[in-house]
Amino acid sequence: MTSISPGWYKDPADPTTQRYWDGGGWIGAPLPADATPPDGPPPAEEPPAPAGPPATTSAMPQAEPPGYPAQGYPPPPPGYPAAPPPGWAGYRLPPPEPRPQGMALAPLGARLAARLIDIGAVLLLNIFINGWFVWQYVVEVWPTFSEIWRRSLADDRSTEGLPQVTERASGLQMVIILLAAAIWWAYEVPAVANTGQTLGKRLARLKVVPVEPGGQLGFARSFRRWNTLGLPTLLWICCVGFILQLIDCVYLLFDRPLRQALHDKSAQTVVVQLPPGVPASVAGPGGGSRTGGPGADRDTPGSSA
Repeated sequence: MTSISPGWYKDPADPTTQRYWDGGGWIGAPLPADATPPDGPPPAEEPPAPAGPPATTSAMPQAEPPGYPAQGYPPPPPGYPAAPPPGWAGYRLPPPEPRPQGMALAPLGARLAARLIDIGAVLLLNIFINGWFVWQYVVEVWPTFSEIWRRSLADDRSTEGLPQVTERASGLQMVIILLAAAIWWAYEVPAVANTGQTLGKRLARLKVVPVEPGGQLGFARSFRRWNTLGLPTLLWICCVGFILQLIDCVYLLFDRPLRQALHDKSAQTVVVQLPPGVPASVAGPGGGSRTGGPGADRDTPGSSA
């Protein structure tokens, strides 16, 4: 992950402001995005002056608000707590939801819909490319399967004389799994590397972008993102691969604040929702939106994957 040189950049949490990045984090108070920042880092903030006794004016008497008695404000209404509830003094408002590259995080429902569309597209490709091998595998294992089914209906638990699965069936199974992984790789990796979108994400108006401001996806990062989710396909033969992929995808339900799946964490990417009315081509390939994201102008740090 390439480090970003110090300078003034748009704040990913609030694209309407800009802050100073010192190479390790944001420092200083934010400025409006269209303001001219100083040449260097912001000046150190002065500590607040100690609170002193309130100023009094002898010339102007302090008048009570209209309708209030001269002795002061009336007591609170019945049932109103006289003191703040326990813990109120340390209460802090929750931080705003992050906006990577100036865009909102993708809703979970839209991500699920996009993944289902992609699964359907990869399945159709497998039918055309992998269909012949699947048919040959069914022909090889059908005698064994039909005999097991016949004996189960007859409540026959014996294994004597049961047809054995041939070595050709085992070889076909491995070929089917390897082809399925290769088809998935060819479908997803180049598309995400070039545009940040697969067919499903384009239809759902979602986009994969880097976490760091101004970063680019590129082929290497897209490959690393797919590896975490796609390589367990090779372990489908023992059912372990499917469990690993399920854990990978379910992880985003518990991740905060970026709602990243494990394959997103591996590649330092995040899935965002394109703003309404903005075509997918306007948001640059794998980077921020050209209409206001951190990758939109020269004031944003650039880095290569």
